[in-house]
Amino acid sequence: MAYANTVSGNERSQSGAEFAADGLVSVLLIADPGKPTALAQRLAASLPERLRRGDRTERLWTATVRSEPYLPDEQADFADVIDAVEPSSEGEDIVVYLTDLPRREDTLPVLADVSTEHLFALISVAAVGGVRIEDRVGAVVQLAIASALDEPELAPPGARRQFPSVQIESGTRYFAPSGLRRLRLLSGMVRANRPWRLVTGLSKVLVGAFATGAFALATSTIWEFADTMGPWRMSAVTLLSIAAMVLWLVLDHELWERPASPVERDRSVLYNSATVVTLVIGVAVLHLALFGLLLLAACVTLPPDLLSKTLGRGVDFSDYLTLSWLLASIATIGGALGSGLENDAAVTDAAYGVRQRQRVENARKRSDEAE
Repeated sequence: MAYANTVSGNERSQSGAEFAADGLVSVLLIADPGKPTALAQRLAASLPERLRRGDRTERLWTATVRSEPYLPDEQADFADVIDAVEPSSEGEDIVVYLTDLPRREDTLPVLADVSTEHLFALISVAAVGGVRIEDRVGAVVQLAIASALDEPELAPPGARRQFPSVQIESGTRYFAPSGLRRLRLLSGMVRANRPWRLVTGLSKVLVGAFATGAFALATSTIWEFADTMGPWRMSAVTLLSIAAMVLWLVLDHELWERPASPVERDRSVLYNSATVVTLVIGVAVLHLALFGLLLLAACVTLPPDLLSKTLGRGVDFSDYLTLSWLLASIATIGGALGSGLENDAAVTDAAYGVRQRQRVENARKRSDEAE
C-alpha cells in the first residue's frame, strides 16, 4: 500500500499493529535468480491463502515477486543485508528475501533472520533441505511474517517449537530443526544445484561417450570381458568410471574450492561436498542414459547367434544387460576426456563456489556502475 512508501524503518515497525484497521497487507518476495525465483513465484500464489487461514482480523493479503540477487556473500551481516535491500523504500508492507546461499552461525545452519523494526526477513532456501521444499519454505515464510508483525497466530502450528531461535542485534534468528542439520543443508544445496541439468549441459560428452561405447560394441573381446568379469568387478569398474569422470570435471573446470584462510575452511568443505555430490548424481544419471542407449544399440545391431558363437554358449537378455553395463562404464571414462570440450558454463552451475564468485563479481560491477 502507498502508506509503506512514506514511513521510515522505525515507523514501519509501529505500523504492524495498524494493519488490522487498514484491511490490506502486501508482501514482497525478493528472490535470487534461478530456483529461488521459481519457488517464490509458486509461493506467491498460495501465500495469501496460507496467511488468511491464521489471520483473526480477516485482512486481505497479497504477494508479489521480484528477482534480484542482493546478497553478495553468504556470511553478510543481517544489518548489512537490510541496508542493501532497503525494505523501507519498497511499496509493500513486508519484504521477504529468499536466497539459495547457505547461511550459518559457526557450524549451525541459519534458516531465517527476521527484523520486526524493518518488517523484513532473510530466508536461506538451502537450509530447509532437499525434499518438500515448497511446503517447508512456505512454513518458514509464514513464521517470518508472524515474527515480523509480532502476531504468533499467523505462524503454522508448532513452527515456533520446531525452529529454535535466538535474539540477535538486528532481530530474531531462526535455525534449522535439530537433528541432521548439516546433512539437510547439504541436500538443500545439492537440490539448488539441480544435478539433473548436468546431463543436458554435457551434451557433447554424452555424444562422445556413446560413440566410444558403440565402437567398443563391435569388438568381440569386450563380449568376452563382459561374460567373465562378474558383478563385483563390473560394479568396481562402474564406480571407477564415475569417479574418473567427476575428478576430470573438477580438475578441468577448476571447481574445487581452496580456502584462503582457516576461517574459510568450513565453508570450502561444505561447498566442495555439495559440488562433489552434485557431480556424482549428474554423472550417474549420464551413466544410466548411456546404459539405455547402448542396450538399445546392442539389441538392434548384435545378433544373438553371433554373440552365442563367440561365447560358446546360449545367450539371453541378461547377457545384453551385462554387455551394455560394461560398455557404459568404458564410455563414461571416454566421456571424461570429452568433457574438456564443454563450455565451462555447462558445468559451473554444479559448483556453489563458482556461483559465489560470480555473484561477488556481479555485485562489484553493480556497485561500480552505481558510483
